[in-house]
Parts: sequence; structure tokens; C-alpha cells
Amino acid sequence: MCQVLGADYATSVPGVSRECDEYPFASTYEGAAQSKYDQTKPKDNFSARPLPKADNGAGGSILKIFMDRNRILDGFSSGDDIDAYVISIS
Repeated sequence: MCQVLGADYATSVPGVSRECDEYPFASTYEGAAQSKYDQTKPKDNFSARPLPKADNGAGGSILKIFMDRNRILDGFSSGDDIDAYVISIS
């Protein structure tokens, strides 16, 4: 991010605390974490933009609530995840 927007991207607007946010979300396999799950995919293949820190936090909270309420789980491990499921779209 700093390579594109400069080292001061988060402080370049006086009085506004900003953070970098990625899209698609890192929590999706298609998003910022894609190369972690599929080694054939390029690393850092996502879009990013500096947002006000409060907005970024609120967006993350809304996404977490959505995933919790809709029981979107990451695969099946063990223990408490006995009702986990995976959706495959082909």
C-alpha cells in the first residue's frame, strides 16, 4: 500500500485517522488471503484504499455480525465446529 500511496497515506489528511482496507475482504478465499489457500494465485492480488479508521472498524463489525448470524463458518475442523458446512459452487 505504501508503495502506491506513499508512506504517509494514513496521515495525509490532517485530523483524520485512517487505515488501509482491502477488497475483496481478507476473510474470503477470493480476497486478500487467496494466495494463502491457493499457492498458484499471486500474492497481494486485491484492491486497497485508505478509509477513516472508524468507518473501517464499523465495516469489519458489520461483516462479522453478518457472518455470525448467517452461520458462515470456515470449513470443518473439530470440536465445537460439528455443525459446520462448506458450500461448493460449480
